[in-house]
Amino acid sequence: MKKLITMTALAVVLTCSEANASGFYLKEQSAAAQGNAYAGATAGAEDISYSYFNPAALAYHSGTNMELGGTWISPTSVAKNANNGLGEHNDYMGNIVHAAASPQAYFSHQINDQFTAGISLNTPFGMITKYPDDWAGRNHGTLSKIISATFTPMVAYKYNDQLSFGAGIPVQYIKAQLRNSVTPMPGVEDKSTVKGDTIDVGYQLGAMYEPIKGTRFGAGYRSKIKHKIKGDIDFDGLLAQMNQDVSARLTTPATLNIGAYHQINDDWAVMAEYSRVFWSSFDKLEIKGKTISSITEEKWKDTDFYALGINKKLDDQWKLRLGVAYEKGAVNDEYRTPRIPDSSRLWYSAGLEYKYNEHLTFNVGYTHIAADSAKVNLRGDHRGDDQRGALSAEYSNKIHIVAGSLTYHF
Repeated sequence: MKKLITMTALAVVLTCSEANASGFYLKEQSAAAQGNAYAGATAGAEDISYSYFNPAALAYHSGTNMELGGTWISPTSVAKNANNGLGEHNDYMGNIVHAAASPQAYFSHQINDQFTAGISLNTPFGMITKYPDDWAGRNHGTLSKIISATFTPMVAYKYNDQLSFGAGIPVQYIKAQLRNSVTPMPGVEDKSTVKGDTIDVGYQLGAMYEPIKGTRFGAGYRSKIKHKIKGDIDFDGLLAQMNQDVSARLTTPATLNIGAYHQINDDWAVMAEYSRVFWSSFDKLEIKGKTISSITEEKWKDTDFYALGINKKLDDQWKLRLGVAYEKGAVNDEYRTPRIPDSSRLWYSAGLEYKYNEHLTFNVGYTHIAADSAKVNLRGDHRGDDQRGALSAEYSNKIHIVAGSLTYHF
């Protein structure tokens, strides 16, 4: 029984920390690009923050540049009609997610006519979801808190006036704290908390092609990153003697982004973007502790993101940005967890750029995300779910996002 209890708690916690990278991946890394709903993020190169999506964008920025920015993400996920099939039911639980800030910083320096170096600091993953300790789905999760930080050194190479390449090495730190109840047998219930962190490294590649002045095509690729989370599991009460160190091996998916940007004339520009996250590569989760060894099957699917945008130059200082996007959810009702009530969503974005002078530029962006309603319909018979039990619930989701940045050209 000792082995079974520990495996059950770990499977819930560590599976959901990985799911956060899909359902709550923070695309919001550029205030300028957000104004276009990230249309043209790999081809626009409008400021150095676009290097997050395509490091080749650095080749389009001369001299030395610094950008500081931040994003306020305010999600709403209202949970209702939760039922665990054992007579426990919650009609309405209110908002179970919390607002958070995501800071960004970028720096670039043109070494010579061909090479430009840069660094970025981003927070690409993050969430907080919280339920009452006594809610019907407490075995599936009561607290989920993920924070991250990624430092990426980059370099861009300008092959000629039409073609540029870029590469980066993302160094990523992830920390997780997740809590849930465990019920090893009828009438016996305890609460477990798992904390863990890791630092791991991947790679980033990009290319930009400008066949004619003002028309650009870009592609960016972020590799999968093999993580090994190390931490511990602690029980509150009867099972405290089960506390131990744990680790889990998992792989975050690769991402491919392709974009286009076209300057129609001095006042108007249009752009488009497509991205694919290869979540199908996440087929299992391996968990190991001193006394346990477990493999949990996953059912994530590759996801797609489509965006269109337009810019209008209002005068020599002001520029208006608009964009719309559609993003596909990563999981269906049968495998969706209450920690991450993810669903497909529509983006509506707007932004303004103000060029104060030749050195200083400000950008603000706003996005409203209208998400589809989501359902959790866990039957309790999946491998790893036999101790957590069945759960059904409904969610209504929406997100408001506000971003701002300042860019200084030395």
